[in-house]
Amino acid sequence: MSDAAQPTAAEVRAAAEAVKTALDRHLAAVERRSGEDDPAVYEAFNQLAAAAEVYDELLYDRYDEVTPFEIPGAEEALPPYTGPEEPNALSVLIRRDYAVAEPQRLLAQAQRIEAADGDEGTSASGTVHGALGLLFGEFEPDEIASRHKEFGLEEGDSTLWVAASEEPAEPGEWLEAPFEQVDPQQVVCRFDVSAVFDDDLEDDEDDEDEAGEEPEDELDTDLDEDEDLEPLDADRR
Repeated sequence: MSDAAQPTAAEVRAAAEAVKTALDRHLAAVERRSGEDDPAVYEAFNQLAAAAEVYDELLYDRYDEVTPFEIPGAEEALPPYTGPEEPNALSVLIRRDYAVAEPQRLLAQAQRIEAADGDEGTSASGTVHGALGLLFGEFEPDEIASRHKEFGLEEGDSTLWVAASEEPAEPGEWLEAPFEQVDPQQVVCRFDVSAVFDDDLEDDEDDEDEAGEEPEDELDTDLDEDEDLEPLDADRR
């Protein structure tokens, strides 16, 4: 790059100040967050990512130096929005993954559902896939997400997309492949939750445990069959 095209030292300094401001805004949004998918936190994250990217580019152009950190930006996940400015309809697409961590707990809860419905003794609750069918037929997905440990499930990755459109979709047209029918350029926002985001944090915590005090003895929380399972008290559909 020629000297004439290089950013000035003042421009680099201004970009650094913008990163500091974005950091403060992001922390403030996190401290005030209203839930796991708070849009204010998402917006502050994107602003921080954009400011850091600008600073990194100017720093390199001016001083041939890079920052020691990398913040993924929204542009890596979604293309620029080109949907309607005033949408008349929207689609909310959600995927949540679970691992069946405790099959016996899942089967026991399915048996409780059968007993409450008067269907005790049927074969549905005798298999894991049958128990899952009973569970998801009985409870709303959001309730299962909030009570997954009670049902012997372990959370995996999850994603939520909000897509805008001019008109509501025709009934039945997207049911076979819901995510494949979405135009990425009409996605207003997207929220991803993944264990990969926590890897660095977990590594740091492990290091702190090794350097700190010896951990206390862990309590024995193993269940004996179904004796510690609480009755289901959710509203039934």
